[in-house]
Amino acid sequence: MKRYFSACAVSLIALAVSGPLWAQDAGRDYEPVTDEMILDPDPADWLQWRRTVNNWGHSPLDQINHDNVGDLELAWSWAMGEVGQQEVVPIVHDGIMFLGTNNNYVEAIDAETGDLIWSYTHERPEFEGGYHNNQAMRQKNSIALYGDSVILTTVDAKLMALNAMTGQVEWEVQVNDWEKGYSFTAGPLVADGKVFTGTSGCSIVGTAGACYITAHDATNGEELWRFNTLADESNPAFEESWGGIPQENRWGASPWATGSYDPELDMVYYGTGMPIPYAEITRGTGDNDVLYTNSTLAIHADTGELAWYFQHLPRDNWDLDSPFERMIVETEVDGEMRKLVVTTPGKNGITFGLDAETGEFVWAEETIYQNVVSGIDEETGRVTANTEIIPTEFGEPYTFCPAIAGGRLWQATAYSPDSELFYLPAGNTCQTIAAREMDEVSPGSAMGLIQGFGNSIAPDATGIGALHALNVSDGESAFAVQQGPRFTSSVLATGGRLLFVGDANRYVKALDDTTGETLWQHRLQAPIGGTPVTYEVDGTQYVVIAAGQSNQTDAGITPGGLTNPRLGGNSIHVFRLRNQAE
Repeated sequence: MKRYFSACAVSLIALAVSGPLWAQDAGRDYEPVTDEMILDPDPADWLQWRRTVNNWGHSPLDQINHDNVGDLELAWSWAMGEVGQQEVVPIVHDGIMFLGTNNNYVEAIDAETGDLIWSYTHERPEFEGGYHNNQAMRQKNSIALYGDSVILTTVDAKLMALNAMTGQVEWEVQVNDWEKGYSFTAGPLVADGKVFTGTSGCSIVGTAGACYITAHDATNGEELWRFNTLADESNPAFEESWGGIPQENRWGASPWATGSYDPELDMVYYGTGMPIPYAEITRGTGDNDVLYTNSTLAIHADTGELAWYFQHLPRDNWDLDSPFERMIVETEVDGEMRKLVVTTPGKNGITFGLDAETGEFVWAEETIYQNVVSGIDEETGRVTANTEIIPTEFGEPYTFCPAIAGGRLWQATAYSPDSELFYLPAGNTCQTIAAREMDEVSPGSAMGLIQGFGNSIAPDATGIGALHALNVSDGESAFAVQQGPRFTSSVLATGGRLLFVGDANRYVKALDDTTGETLWQHRLQAPIGGTPVTYEVDGTQYVVIAAGQSNQTDAGITPGGLTNPRLGGNSIHVFRLRNQAE
């Protein structure tokens, strides 16, 4: 059933210190987003982070394609309401674009014209400590749609619903204690009438011993279950893996990215971050694995019970966490159709294929240069850390590859069912650090406890930027693109057999999805960021690209002397084919 959207015909009026602003808009249809729509979204829409709950990052739209992509031109652009890292994911439904940006500022915009419909300003408390404040300036994909609501996770650890037609707050729940340092820096997964969230900030002083994945009723925010990634009494291997460190002295295992969902298995899949402090001589865990850090967790969606786990980097000493998106793909493996979790889970760029139902290891493949993993067992998938670069003394520098910034970072991978390829944006980097002793850390600060000595380009690399394409059935490389600047956006795959991705040198590019050849490029005002998205309104396909401040330009080590431009603010840019212009 369509519901009538009529915004107030008045000038912009602030309704409250924290609340929506109204802008001009006349009657508009808005159809509530249902569970069925989420599982099989209209190709015209982009309802949540990777469009579909399997996290493919693929759109079947093909009006813009291999043959005509050179005719793309700018339709409109929009300056974002908040400064900070440009990591936005535009969400689109019924011709309305919703933007959730830094400090949880939310806007609704006409997706055809670029006109503002409403905006919401979130009032948050003052945080203690630099790291917690930094979390507010790196909101990646903080919103999704359900019913008549925009579902929002906030930097002060709330889950909220805003009315999609007005921006008014409908309900809110305090999921975790922001005063201890908990936050959300990535958005919700909505499926089966539930909202699933993964906690950020589990590296801050006050968050010891508890880091959570939670499920909530999507209609009112009521909590249904929570899973603690830093404690599991039901698994004897868990306690042993921490080497006697009590729960109140554990940090890390943050599930700070957005999960995926499989409706047939009724499971959600989340990745987790590194153990903290970074070095084992600081945290006191010895040569133990440290569960459930750097792991894939498969959780029964209805109960919150753990179905299986797989650890991608035991004994991490380098802050190379593995929280990134888990993709669910059905493919033929050795003549048999299997459902896999395909993921490049962590910063070291090693990509895995795991059985989605059981967690059984299927394959693993290296992409970028790395020296932190010395081996992966071909039968079990057991990962062995490279002991030669594990620090044994405080203050002694050691070099590892890739750097803490990746490798890969939050920029999302994509999968195309047309090419049957998996696409990874990455970087060829190394870093030198030294471990610090456990000492007093001020409230609101992170517990990493390292000293940094700088980054460098990886051995034998011709540039930092890399985009790798792998076959999902076995991980075999299909092609790789290498360039000087890093790719700084997520990847979008489309039915037009294109990949959209952008880099630190301000170029957004459309690539052939089977060869990586550049078919079109356009330079914007700042490094390309966030997640490219495509949608359709009244028969016209659009592609929206974000640009702005980025912490991954690698300006000091990029060949050719790339420097950061003077940034005047974050923005989005919307393109369409020239013959579609009015």
